[in-house]
Amino acid sequence: MLKNYYDGLVRGCLILMAACVLPTIVMAAGTDIHVLGIVAAIDEKHIEVKTAKGLTVSVLLNKQVTFKNKNNPKSNEPPIVGDRVIIEATKDDKTKKMSATVVHYSSVKAALPQG
Repeated sequence: MLKNYYDGLVRGCLILMAACVLPTIVMAAGTDIHVLGIVAAIDEKHIEVKTAKGLTVSVLLNKQVTFKNKNNPKSNEPPIVGDRVIIEATKDDKTKKMSATVVHYSSVKAALPQG
C-alpha cells in the first residue's frame, strides 16, 4: 500500500514539473517583437520606422526577410517611405539590435484616391 502511495506521489510530481516547464518553452518560442508605424527611411540593410509615439526605430534587414504587401499579396517588393508597416522582428541579446523576419505593409500609393 505504501508503494502505491509513493508511485502516485512520484507521478504527481512529474506532472507538476512538466506543467511548470512547458509554459517556459512556449514563452521562449514567442519572443518576436512587433514594430508598428510609418516608414521614415529604408535601404538594403535597414528600415527606420516612426512610431505613433514619435520615436524612430531602426530594424535590420537581411536576405531572408519577407515583404508582404496587403494590397498585392503576390509581391515581395519592399515598402517605400510613407508606407504603413507592421514588422515582426527578433532581438539579438548580444548586440541588442532588432532584425526583421517579416515586414507587413500597406502601400501609400494604393491608399490615395485616383483622380
